[in-house]
Amino acid sequence: MPRDWRSLLTIALNTGPHVHYHLQGLLSAAPQLLAYWKASAPARHLAISHDYQKLIAACIREHQRFIELASAGDLVRRDGLRVVYRTGGALDKARRSARRVSTIYGVRFNELDSHALAIAEPSFTSDLAGAVHWLDTWNVTDPGALVARYAALYQQLGGQVVLGDATTLRPIPLGWQVRSSKGFLQAEHVVLALGAEMRPLTRRLGYSWPLFEKRGYHRHFEQGAKVNVPTLDEERGYVIAPVAQGLRITTGAEIAKLGAPSTPRQLLSAEKSARSMLYLGTAVESEPWVGNRPCCADMKPVIGMAPAHRGLWVNCGHGHQGFTLGPASARLLADLIDGSTPFVPAEAFSPQRFSA
Repeated sequence: MPRDWRSLLTIALNTGPHVHYHLQGLLSAAPQLLAYWKASAPARHLAISHDYQKLIAACIREHQRFIELASAGDLVRRDGLRVVYRTGGALDKARRSARRVSTIYGVRFNELDSHALAIAEPSFTSDLAGAVHWLDTWNVTDPGALVARYAALYQQLGGQVVLGDATTLRPIPLGWQVRSSKGFLQAEHVVLALGAEMRPLTRRLGYSWPLFEKRGYHRHFEQGAKVNVPTLDEERGYVIAPVAQGLRITTGAEIAKLGAPSTPRQLLSAEKSARSMLYLGTAVESEPWVGNRPCCADMKPVIGMAPAHRGLWVNCGHGHQGFTLGPASARLLADLIDGSTPFVPAEAFSPQRFSA
């Protein structure tokens, strides 16, 4: 979360593209957001980043294992993420930051001036100052299709997919029981990985972990210009990416209560900004997609055993990175469940950190 007064004022006035809030949602998440702001202090954020890096550095190789087993390489591109800047001042600041981050974490990037960017993305029509192109990022052209292939692989290996009601979960003498479409299921171990629906259930179980939700929107456009590499328009707060359905525009964060009416103001602003940069084409959906991103106030996911319940494990709070971190956090959790040495240090993500 920004700490300079100009950015905070823009957020408070609810006028910027990066953050939008409903008043009820803001009040509901106020304690978590205050903790989130405190965690953004430079020293604390640096420590959090070092913890987070250990997990996210493994995300590509863990996905790669499943991509190969599921024969899903056709859904993945390896051409990075390009962050474009409209003003020279913002570009210069981004270059300095990129050099520092590259030195600390070893991630690769290229710097593009306005001429180089025009060659790389000839469809961009506005006069952009330049870009930072992060080279190590992979992109999925159809996330739903990739998840479906992972699920099919799981079933081929003997797994079962059964729908059930997580709110019926209760302890029994030898483990846990939950009601499903196939009747009551019992297991020695259960994993709660409910995304944005996590907070109500964990509170019912007696845990007050600082979870909250950030909502986001996206929409697809077709018959428009070509974009070669997924692009973040940093100063306008949205991403435009080439995917199977066309060009996808995704927004920043909206703070709203679960089930609150859709208010796609950020998406409309993003669409306007994108049209100033390229020919966008026509919208595919009549209404934009809206969904909730489960977050944790210290910016790290919660992965490990619930402190007060034997056989109950949690995997939640991944923020905007749940798809990216899915296989890596699942491997960490599997190591913990079967008693193996965790493949990355687990303490930083443990639910125990909230009771220390």
